[in-house]
Amino acid sequence: MANGDTAANVTFAEPIASLVYGHCSNCHRPGQAGPFPLLSYADVSQRAETIQAVIRDSYMPPWKPIHAGLNFSNDRRLTDHEKNQMEAWIAAGCPEGDISKLPKVPDFPDGWSLGVPDLVVQMERPFQIPADGPDLYRSFVFPVGLPEDKWVKAIEVRPTARGAVHHALFFLDIDGAAKEQKSADGQPGFAGMNFLKTRGNALDRMPDSLARGLGGYVPGATPNRLPGDLARHLPKGSDIVMQTHFHPTGKKETEQSQLGLYFADRAPKQLLVPVQLPPLFGMGAGIDIDAGDSNYLVHDEYVLPIDIVGFEIGGHAHYVCRSMTMIATPPGGKPMELLRIDDWDLDWQDQYLFESPVPLSKGTKLVVDIVYDNSAQNPENPFSPPRPISWGRESTDEMGSITMLVIAKNENERVLLEQELKSRTSESLRKRIGSQMGLLGGLMGRSGPLSGGLLKLLDRNRDGKLQKNEIPEKQRDRLLDLMDNNNDEMLDQNELENGRKSIERFLNAKPKGN
Repeated sequence: MANGDTAANVTFAEPIASLVYGHCSNCHRPGQAGPFPLLSYADVSQRAETIQAVIRDSYMPPWKPIHAGLNFSNDRRLTDHEKNQMEAWIAAGCPEGDISKLPKVPDFPDGWSLGVPDLVVQMERPFQIPADGPDLYRSFVFPVGLPEDKWVKAIEVRPTARGAVHHALFFLDIDGAAKEQKSADGQPGFAGMNFLKTRGNALDRMPDSLARGLGGYVPGATPNRLPGDLARHLPKGSDIVMQTHFHPTGKKETEQSQLGLYFADRAPKQLLVPVQLPPLFGMGAGIDIDAGDSNYLVHDEYVLPIDIVGFEIGGHAHYVCRSMTMIATPPGGKPMELLRIDDWDLDWQDQYLFESPVPLSKGTKLVVDIVYDNSAQNPENPFSPPRPISWGRESTDEMGSITMLVIAKNENERVLLEQELKSRTSESLRKRIGSQMGLLGGLMGRSGPLSGGLLKLLDRNRDGKLQKNEIPEKQRDRLLDLMDNNNDEMLDQNELENGRKSIERFLNAKPKGN
C-alpha cells in the first residue's frame, strides 16, 4: 500500500474519522439525504463493505464534473491517497485505534449544514402529497417581509418529505402579489407560475421575474456560501416563493419546508448575473427526442458583449440526459472547458464553485452541448420500451441548460449583459409559444379568436369556462400559467381573451439586443 498506509498506522481514530467527517457526514446524518448516519466508529465500521464498494466505483462521494483544468472549491472527491487509506483500513479489519486521538464529531447546529441561519422561515401550513399520480408543481410563499434590504449569501432548505422533492427554485415576490393567491383545493400554495406576473402579464414580466431568482435546491446538493462579498439582493418587504416539483413516492407524505437564510453584512460591490444556455432550461430549444435516439444534441452559443468574471456553474436536466459541457473560447484564444459532465445523473445535480474566479473577455464565445440518450440501452430511461420525449416540466419529460453566475468586470456595463440575456429569454418564449401551440395556435387568429373558438370547441359541459380537464394535456400547464389570473384552475372568456391579446402582442414584439 502506497505512502506507508498499512494496518499498523491506519485506524479509525487516525485518519479515517477525519476523512468520513470531511466527505460523508454532512449528508449522512439524521435529517439529511444520506440513508444512514456516518458519525461514529460503529456507524462506519458496520457499513465498511458498502463504503468500500461505492468508493471503488467513484459513486461516493457524489461528484460529477470531469477535471479539465479548472478546480472547484467544493470538490468532494477523495484523493487517490485517501482512497488507499480507506482500503487499507477495511483490509485490516477496521481497527478503531487510540480513541483519545479521535477528532471531534462535526457540530451541525440544529441540523443546519452552514451553521445557525440568520433567519429561518417556514411554510405556513403543511402540504399533503398524494401517494401516487402525476408529478406536482406547487408554489409556496415564505413570508419574509423584512423592514430593510438584505443580501443573501446562501439558502439552505430543510424539506420534511425529502424523498418526494424532485427540485425547487426560489424567486422573489417584491409586491405581495403571491400572498394573495389561493388554491381551489384548499391546500397551501398554488399551482402554476402566476407569481411571476407581479401584478402584470406573465409574458411581459417573466424575463424580469426570472432574473430575480435566488437559486434552487436539488436533493444531494450541498449548500454553499457565495464567495467574497457576493450576495443576492433581498429587497425590503419581499417574500420568497419556492416553486417545488414533487414526484410521488408511493406513500402519502406531508411537506412543510423550512428555509435557512444566511445574510451578508453589507451590499456587494458588484451584482451577480445568471448566464443560462439555452435560456429557460431549453424551453425554446425545440427538444423533441424520438424513441430509440441515443445521441440527441441540444446546442446553444452566446458571445459575451462585455468582460465578465465567472464564480459558479451548474446544469439541470432530467432522466435521459447523458452529458453536458460548457466551453469558452476567447477571441484568438484556446477553448477552455468550464463544465463537463460525461455521466449525468438527475439525483446528483449540484452547483460548482470555481476555486479561483474565471475571467472571460468580451467576444468570448460560450458553447453549450447537451446530449440525450432515449434508447433502451439507457438504464435511466423512465420508459420501457422507449417513448418520444419532448420539453416539459414532468420528470419524464426533458429540459436542459447550464447556468453560470457571473459579474461584469466593470459594474457600469452590467446592464448591457442583463438586457441581452432578457432578450434571449423572451426570444426563447416566443419560439416555444409560436412553434408548440399546435391546435390552439390556429384558434388565435382573427378568423378563430381564442376566446370564442376555444370555448366552443373544448367546453364539454357548456358552462362558459374551460376546466383544467377540458384543456388538452399538452397545452394545459402552459395556458393555465399564462392566463389563469385568479388561480382557480379554469379559464373564463375574459381570461382567454386577455390571454390571446397578450400572446399576440408578445409574439409580435420585436426582439431586442443580439
